[in-house]
Amino acid sequence: MKSRLPLFVKYALFKGGGECKRGSLDFKNDQAGIVTATSQDYAASGYDKGHLANAEDFANDCAKQKLTFVFYNALPQTPNLNRGVWKSNETTVRKWSQTDHLVIICGGYKFRKKGRLYVPTNCFKVVQSEATGKVLFCGTFTNTSKATEKDITEPILEKTLGYKLPILTAHN
Repeated sequence: MKSRLPLFVKYALFKGGGECKRGSLDFKNDQAGIVTATSQDYAASGYDKGHLANAEDFANDCAKQKLTFVFYNALPQTPNLNRGVWKSNETTVRKWSQTDHLVIICGGYKFRKKGRLYVPTNCFKVVQSEATGKVLFCGTFTNTSKATEKDITEPILEKTLGYKLPILTAHN
């Protein structure tokens, strides 16, 4: 299946947040060699362009924040997921980043074609402390009109995904 969507993204975060405005920013594809979804694919689909690497995490550097508005950093998410439990989790993780260097991996799985999009039935996120390698959060989110979050372990997530994630090794 050619999904034209990322399986996951991985990024580092320390002291996320800031004052950059995002009102004029819109998603694009800035890599000619990568086939991605487009704004036309999302038009009238009912799905939000859900950031994986969250724009607000990089709002302390407007150029970096702008880099998050690319289709290979987005998955179709229901408004309830994107603006609800996913956003709430992003806010919590950003608070953790004020005192800890974090590594975040997030993505989607169980994709189904809906209109012009391949939509994940579930999204996931893993948050690790870079200093200790300890997993601070590992969970899945239903991509539905009544989105929910479920805490799981990293091995169970990898079994569900069918592939290994680039998780850090704990420092001793």
